[in-house]
Amino acid sequence: MMQTTSKTVDFFLGATTPAGFKGYFEPLRREPGMQMYLIKSGPGCGKSTLMKQLAQKAEQQGQSIERVHCASDPDSLDGVVFLGRRAAIVDATAPHVLEPDAPGADEIVVSLYHTIRAEALAPHREEVKALFRRNAQLRARAARYVASAGSLLLDSRRAEACSTNFEKVRRYVKRLCTRVLPRCPDDCSPSEELRLLSAITPKWMVFYKGTVQALADRCIVFRDDYGAVSRLLLELIRAEALARGYHIITCPCAMHPEDKIDHILIPSLRLAFLTDNSWHPVQLPGVQAVRCTRFLDRENLARCRARLRFNERAANELLEQAVALMAQAKSCHDELETYYRAAVDFEAVNAEVQKCAEMLQL
Repeated sequence: MMQTTSKTVDFFLGATTPAGFKGYFEPLRREPGMQMYLIKSGPGCGKSTLMKQLAQKAEQQGQSIERVHCASDPDSLDGVVFLGRRAAIVDATAPHVLEPDAPGADEIVVSLYHTIRAEALAPHREEVKALFRRNAQLRARAARYVASAGSLLLDSRRAEACSTNFEKVRRYVKRLCTRVLPRCPDDCSPSEELRLLSAITPKWMVFYKGTVQALADRCIVFRDDYGAVSRLLLELIRAEALARGYHIITCPCAMHPEDKIDHILIPSLRLAFLTDNSWHPVQLPGVQAVRCTRFLDRENLARCRARLRFNERAANELLEQAVALMAQAKSCHDELETYYRAAVDFEAVNAEVQKCAEMLQL
């Protein structure tokens, strides 16, 4: 597993999951007061470079930003959120297509299509179309391996659930939240952002450790191998935090985003609740570690040991295959980008960077 170390705020807003690609670009658009800039262009045409330049300008001015990385290539950006300006610029092309609800009046489309010289691509039409098809096929195959791994991990979670004392978990959360989550003043409005702190990528599982260090001084880490206990813990903590008036950043599990939370960040308290397991071990100094085995009937769980070991071993092998296919898809995408880069007028792209900087008052 790859962990970042710099104290910057980095997230994903989409990833390959057992249900296929799951994105959180739409919830970002719906965050109150968020002004969206939607970039449209082809692969290798300067979208990520444009966003990196805008992020750099904002940081040089001392502004707070979030970098949104592409799970298919974590070195590339899918977006930048400018927190002080309540604005975000994102890659609005497949697999996370966004179309404006009210073009100009609401979202602003930043089109780079005019920077592509069609006459330079035309001689390579068949090669380009074949690469698009192969890339889609490889991504689809990777998703099937992820889905198979997800089924096994869900089976392990259910096995652990049969040995979990859920009432003991509830009592623990009540005590914990009374201690660490004082009620906000009555005029505070609870709110929630959805982000992914980790995702399966061509580099294996990437976990943005630096984001936690940037947003939290205190971390409560739930060590849970199979996910049933931490799932309930985080659900209850989320409900309590919102009921007490906090703004929270909820980070779903990349393997089961529809029904499992892995992490919750509460920036106003500089507090993080994190899930630690073999897929994303949380290696941070000075954390408060809670072993979830304290909520389990260990004798009962021991009867499932062979089943759990098989599931973990098989899921790991399936995810290794998925990662290998993602790496092949990235290589295919890189080859596709070479055709487009040769056909792009980058002076025109740079002009668009300046226009975006002016719109964002950078």
